[in-house]
Amino acid sequence: MGIEIALHDGRPDAGRTAPALLHLSTGHGPALAAALAAHTRPADHRLARIDPYGDTHFNEQDAAAAFEEATALLARCTTEPQRAAVRDLRNLLANCAAIPGSWLSLYGD
Repeated sequence: MGIEIALHDGRPDAGRTAPALLHLSTGHGPALAAALAAHTRPADHRLARIDPYGDTHFNEQDAAAAFEEATALLARCTTEPQRAAVRDLRNLLANCAAIPGSWLSLYGD
């Protein structure tokens, strides 16, 4: 099981022309899934929505709020692969929050 992360310049499921892919992260999929499963708390409103078997989308406002949750998640990670995966997620959340109209998509297995 793993999670891939894609940063798009627009909504990925809008049905119109596909948005441009700005960044794709595939190198931390299993570690990210493990970190989310082991260390996400119910109070982590946005990160708890990530489905390891389906697709989850965050707009720029969700990404900004999820960044704080990911910072707390990073502190709870117990292995270096999990920490690297969450750092990658945090970077992409920050990029999404900084780009107006962008969306972050997390694709589970």
